[in-house]
Amino acid sequence: MSLKYSNTTADFLEWEEAMNLIRKLFKDENYSMSLLIALGCFFGLRISDILSLRWNQILNVNEFTIIEHKTGKKRTIRINAQLKRHITDCYKAMNPIGSNAPILVSQKGTVYSIQRINIILKELKKKYRLHIENFSCHSLRKTFGRQVYNMNNDNSELALVKLMELFNHSSVSITKRYLGLRQEEILQAYDCLSF
Repeated sequence: MSLKYSNTTADFLEWEEAMNLIRKLFKDENYSMSLLIALGCFFGLRISDILSLRWNQILNVNEFTIIEHKTGKKRTIRINAQLKRHITDCYKAMNPIGSNAPILVSQKGTVYSIQRINIILKELKKKYRLHIENFSCHSLRKTFGRQVYNMNNDNSELALVKLMELFNHSSVSITKRYLGLRQEEILQAYDCLSF
């Protein structure tokens, strides 16, 4: 929960930095956070939906369907081959109690709270010297959105329409504002001036 009148904007991680963080966390044997960041960046789900996932939903499957907590809408997620390997590697390293177990379990044996994950992400920002100002659970969803947009820059309007559908936004303008594109476009007006 945030303080009243405080700014709770989440920023996105640059894609390469996010992928490097996933690899470093795995190498440092922090498998659950490596998996969390991978799933957040590749699925674009809200943290509440990621925390509700169980191993049998994501292990050795090409896609899965969930009902999003916030919207109640059905969403199908496709898992690419590289992420499938990472999920398998994390599963083997974490050795959960079974395939029906939640994927993100703390050392206490309970599913992480959103507040605890936000604290951990701030610790990771400091430890790994991440180039992001406001790093929180929502940063992962924004990282996904920004990468989808950047990968489709030759047809940015189509990318925005796809993201609007994926994020269940009511308009492209909301998606642009969500990704910080609107603010970037406005600030570019200052860059075109010369002295």
